[in-house]
Amino acid sequence: MKHDEMIGKAQALAQLPDRGSAERAMDAVLRTLGERLPSGLADHMAAQLPASLGVCVHRAAESAALDGRDPSVGERFDLTAFAGRVAGRAGTTEDAALQETAAVFEVLDAALAPELMDKMAAVLPADIGGLLPSGRSQEL
Repeated sequence: MKHDEMIGKAQALAQLPDRGSAERAMDAVLRTLGERLPSGLADHMAAQLPASLGVCVHRAAESAALDGRDPSVGERFDLTAFAGRVAGRAGTTEDAALQETAAVFEVLDAALAPELMDKMAAVLPADIGGLLPSGRSQEL
């Protein structure tokens, strides 16, 4: 799936007013997801995305390394922290951030290999995984 198609789908699913809002939401979710996932899985995800979106995921790993964190295990945080980070980056409320995250996750589900989405569902905590499209989240 191409960059413009992914942004357009995210905009429609999240009912965002314009492409700029959809771009900010996509960037915020991908960066936050990149922080939460182990680096190997994040790298695999970035490789399957258009380069313009994959860089959002790579920024998270670079930031972790600069902060002295081990990106190979991913940073541990829950849905509240996830929503807060997305909201701060996208310039929106936490409730809107949850809606935008669910929309971006649905776009990722269509864009990435099913096996990769299954791995992502397996490593995310149940509260964040609950935002994945139906059938992807796993009960832990």
